[in-house]
Amino acid sequence: MDRFDALILNALQSNARVTAEALSPQVGLSPDACRKRLARLRGSDVIEAEIAILDPAHVGRGLILIVEVTLQAERKADLDRFKAAMQAAPEVMQCYYVTGDADFILILSARDMADFESFTHRHFLAEENVLRFRTSVVMDRVKTGFSIPVECD
Repeated sequence: MDRFDALILNALQSNARVTAEALSPQVGLSPDACRKRLARLRGSDVIEAEIAILDPAHVGRGLILIVEVTLQAERKADLDRFKAAMQAAPEVMQCYYVTGDADFILILSARDMADFESFTHRHFLAEENVLRFRTSVVMDRVKTGFSIPVECD
């Protein structure tokens, strides 16, 4: 990765639909060179996905929650089962297996508190390996995104 790749990746994180023509003056390469680099970067493992970030309130899921989940046992089968359940749950926006007091940190959306309660019954209370969970309700989205600063060596 060189300086041009870093500039392209930083621009893509702000707008995944940016064209090679629009990138050209930002990066200092011709549109054709930008197109080739974009194709190579999109074909590599550097870019995992190009997504749209939605306003949860506009799609009826205005309640955002951050949940710490602690399991009773951390055997591989237990971890894999919980991970699979979280991957399959459409409410879960992000799921991290972490160190510290909790085993998992989840960021999820719900229509309202009753919707979240239903989620907790299905995924936490009905799961015998969930020891406890602690929930924080998001009051204000101060910053949302997945941007990672990209620098070249």
